[in-house]
Amino acid sequence: MANPRLKDIYISEIIPALKEKFQYKSIMQVPKLEKIVINKGIGAATADKKLVDIGVEELSTISGQKAMPTIAKNSISNFKLREGMPIGAKVTLRGSKMYEFLDRLLSVALPRVRDFRGVKDKGFDGRGNYTLGIKEQIIFPEISIEKVAAISGMDITFVTTANTDEESFELLKAFGMPFASKNNN
Repeated sequence: MANPRLKDIYISEIIPALKEKFQYKSIMQVPKLEKIVINKGIGAATADKKLVDIGVEELSTISGQKAMPTIAKNSISNFKLREGMPIGAKVTLRGSKMYEFLDRLLSVALPRVRDFRGVKDKGFDGRGNYTLGIKEQIIFPEISIEKVAAISGMDITFVTTANTDEESFELLKAFGMPFASKNNN
């Protein structure tokens, strides 16, 4: 089986470019994408348990890998939330599936966002990881609009081996992440 397109680009183009830019002594120091975690919180799940199943199914369809329901760690009476209740869904992608999802996200899904001017560069956590919030799951072509009961969003976290946000920014930019220019923010 052939490598995903973005993995080949990473090996042939991104590693040499980042090695030169940051003056790494070895290619092993070049940051790499470790995993992509897609997380979907479903607030209305406290009233309707079927919403979690729908969320798990949507994430599984989008990612190409089985998603898992997430469970509440604490009870919060104001939200009618009990410890142990399913309140969301998440999936962790690694390897080929991660690169294939990233390729679909960058080339198909993000361009379908209405009034898209790029993603904000404010989602870095200080340790080289980046989180991107998506407001509508229907930007993914795998989701059939007719079957969608309610528009919901999700968070996509890119976990890298980068030590700084600057290294992570350059890595994601090299993959083709459409960061908004400074004057658009």
